[in-house]
Amino acid sequence: MGRALEVRKATMAKTAAAKTKVYSRYGREIYVAAKNGGIDPDANLALRRLIDKAKKDQVPSHVIDKAIDKAKGAGGEDFAPARYEGFGPGGCMVIVDCLTDNNTRTFSDVRLCFGKNGAKLGAPGAVAHMFDHLAVFVFKGPDEEAVLEALMDADIDVSDIEGEDGIITVFAPTTEFDKARTALAGAFPDLAFEVEDISYVPKTSTQLTGEDAETMERLLAALDDLDDVQQVYHNAELPG
Repeated sequence: MGRALEVRKATMAKTAAAKTKVYSRYGREIYVAAKNGGIDPDANLALRRLIDKAKKDQVPSHVIDKAIDKAKGAGGEDFAPARYEGFGPGGCMVIVDCLTDNNTRTFSDVRLCFGKNGAKLGAPGAVAHMFDHLAVFVFKGPDEEAVLEALMDADIDVSDIEGEDGIITVFAPTTEFDKARTALAGAFPDLAFEVEDISYVPKTSTQLTGEDAETMERLLAALDDLDDVQQVYHNAELPG
């Protein structure tokens, strides 16, 4: 489907962000997951995935521990998820996922980013139907057939597998995340995941060049500067 490269590029861009911002976002997300589902990672799979992901992005243990300790106490901040969808430069599609304690502020901030950077907010559901919500695994590995066989032996419902330059990308339903990860790690003991995440993967891509590409880069940078923004998904194919 040609989506593996864009998934990898999005992940690399995210991990290249300022460390303090990365730590803050992980801290907020871990706090919310622990507050809602319990502080035990063995019983709270969403929390366990977040902790594993944070460690992979080199978030210090004290940041993780502080967020979990904060979730143990009564009261605390009341963050809620908020999603905004719209169209960026050149007609590309954008999803912005936030965690916020003030919806009015967050909506205003996101709308301003869109308005100043050649984009337009749409109604809820305006573009989400053009993305697949999938578990995504990226790793160096054997050919796709060996990976597919291992997953089928474990009765995993694989959505797609791509191979490119020795890199394998597996797409599976979100409900199969833990099962697929366990199966891959068991079948290939030396496997090291470059990406292991649940993500919105675009069904199609929009190639941007020139001024549209530059405007899109500015939009992404502006959204990245917002404290409430946790993830940005888009289908823009940018130069380089």
